[in-house]
Amino acid sequence: MKSVIKNAEIDFSKWIAELKSKIHLKRNKMIFSLNSQLIEIYWELGKDIYGKQLSAKWGSNFIDKTVEELRKEFPEIKGFSRRNVYAIVQWYKFYSSKYQIVPHRVAQLPWGHNRLIISKIKNIKEAEFYLSVSALNGWDRDTLEIQIDNNFYAKSGKSINNFRKRLPLKQSKAAEQSLKDPYNFDFLGLENDALEKAIEDEIAKNITKFLLELGKGFAFIGRQYKIEISDNDYFIDMLFYHTQLHCYVVIELKAGKFKPEYAGKLNFYLSAVDSQIKKKGDNPSIGILLCKQKDKIEAEYALRDINKPMGISEYKLTATVPKNIKTSLPSVETIEAELARKEILKLK
Repeated sequence: MKSVIKNAEIDFSKWIAELKSKIHLKRNKMIFSLNSQLIEIYWELGKDIYGKQLSAKWGSNFIDKTVEELRKEFPEIKGFSRRNVYAIVQWYKFYSSKYQIVPHRVAQLPWGHNRLIISKIKNIKEAEFYLSVSALNGWDRDTLEIQIDNNFYAKSGKSINNFRKRLPLKQSKAAEQSLKDPYNFDFLGLENDALEKAIEDEIAKNITKFLLELGKGFAFIGRQYKIEISDNDYFIDMLFYHTQLHCYVVIELKAGKFKPEYAGKLNFYLSAVDSQIKKKGDNPSIGILLCKQKDKIEAEYALRDINKPMGISEYKLTATVPKNIKTSLPSVETIEAELARKEILKLK
């Protein structure tokens, strides 16, 4: 009876996650249609103004005059402020060095996303990456800024995995893009010597931030998820369903350095999930092994003959303050005493 209830809960969690994903997709398509028209207007505006900057002799303030005329003619369009028009010209110059018309990936994102990217990124290849992953993951502007500040470009696709050998080409590319290396767990507020249970406990308390760090599409199913095999019980650290990859994702967390036997255990869990939980229409389940440290060659050897698709990534916690620095820091009592002494001197 318990297993029936448990399966029903899993089915509901998976169904509601997919339903939300469908609604997001439909809504985004509607927004995309309107947004792409605005981006087309901005592209033509940037093109015309930049062209006149190069060819016309109208004086240095002709952009200000242009802005004034546009605002009179189109008062309902808020994007014709002086600051925004200058940003549009810079944006056009940035992409027109490579493209003759608006790139499809540029037109997919709202203007706020585009403006943020060119304000922080100076390399077109890196900008194109953020355009793609933002559209794929449905990131809002704040999430995009966080990912840029966390240097997601440098982390994406760096995980050691066997996806290309174990998954169809389309799914393997998407799975590789969804993985980072390393993951940033600063939000947990733990130091580097934290134990697995403490890390798991804090992740459970901060599941929303953890999902944000994982990326778009991860729906949380359960922690220490029990599976029964023969007469034995086993517990998966964390089980998710990915609404874009359409598969279950098993995450195992290790507080120390990667060991080859971890891959074997994760392979075992993936077999169990595929046999007991995976339904018709689901893609093969994927495993993610998160370790504090890994040796690249050991990890590659460990995955070479593993049957199930999995990736191995590191995670970073808040760095521990070295002991010699700790001892040199003044105590709260010392600081308070010094402040009190200064106040007394002022009164004198």
